[in-house]
Amino acid sequence: MSSAPQPNAQDGDGLEAAVDQAIAACGGDTRATIRALIVANEYLETEVGELMKAVSHAYTRGRFQSYSG
Repeated sequence: MSSAPQPNAQDGDGLEAAVDQAIAACGGDTRATIRALIVANEYLETEVGELMKAVSHAYTRGRFQSYSG
């Protein structure tokens, strides 16, 4: 049995629509779609890394206070 949550039908419909939209944006070429998604994912991973560095530096300099409840 998988521990991953199973998406409900409504989420699946939205996901299917997003897949169709991505393929259509690449002219129906599934290889181009996968390539574009990999490039986009790498870009977002880079952005997350940069944001994590910025927040880390700001936190260590006392610009952010931790939540104390």
